[in-house]
Amino acid sequence: MRTVLLAVLVIIPVSALMADEQKISVGTPEVVRTGFQFLEGPAWDGKDTLYFTDVPAQCIYRITGKNDLSKFRDESGHSNGLLKWGDYLYACEMDGQVVRYKLGDVKTREVIAGQYQGKRFNACNDLVVDKQGGVYFTDPEYGAPKPWPQKVRSVYHVAPNKEVTRIVEELPNPNGILLSPDEKTLYVIPSGQSEVMAYNVLSPGKLDKGRVFASLKQPEGKKNSGGDGGTVDKDGNIYVTSDLGVQVFSPAGKLMEVISLPEVPANVTFGGPDNKSLYMTARTSLYRVATNRVGHVFGP
Repeated sequence: MRTVLLAVLVIIPVSALMADEQKISVGTPEVVRTGFQFLEGPAWDGKDTLYFTDVPAQCIYRITGKNDLSKFRDESGHSNGLLKWGDYLYACEMDGQVVRYKLGDVKTREVIAGQYQGKRFNACNDLVVDKQGGVYFTDPEYGAPKPWPQKVRSVYHVAPNKEVTRIVEELPNPNGILLSPDEKTLYVIPSGQSEVMAYNVLSPGKLDKGRVFASLKQPEGKKNSGGDGGTVDKDGNIYVTSDLGVQVFSPAGKLMEVISLPEVPANVTFGGPDNKSLYMTARTSLYRVATNRVGHVFGP
């Protein structure tokens, strides 16, 4: 008796393979450190150090190696958003300035922008730096003196020569801000609306009128809950902190994943040895979760 083997050819559509590759996969979030007042601004140095801020404590912390914690800077001007760019750590001070420190020398505090049209900023919140060294930053009302020094809640651009331009002013409390990996799109995350905005970058510091990029998924019973901070991976997926956790959107604005945490996250960045871990500052704690994505690195 002969046994006849039949070969069955199974055809898997290329589109299905691509869709599977594009899925966001995350592990279980873990607490790295806790016991703080209100954490913000995580920034990875590309090697082994994560910087982050405790806003009410006026302190910039750094955590290295096996979760070794130390202070990078006291009296931080209520620093909020941070970004490592080149040899510098940039910081948005809610006391009204954007500054930078030379890594390894905390005493080299340089003011990048301190005022616009002769008045201090409201409360500088978050920032991103383009390849030319130009700084985009948000200036909402949170923590600002009353009346607001700038009268409006805005987004600004600081050229490498430190010339300041107001580029967006119609958003309700612009908060998080980031660039796409090709730097052709600027994303702004307002806290006063559910829509995340996207602007085409026509040239450094010049934008088009903008469009709605995506609408954040809302907690039950809410209709206009906004976002806070954000980051981007090398494929252009956008990660936005919200009341529900970290919401992940494709470059087309499609919701791909919601990463839930025990506390409401304020900001997020990629880091770790392979740049695949998400570090999330959430109220009193710093969290970390492994992903299958690689974070985009801003730099010259």
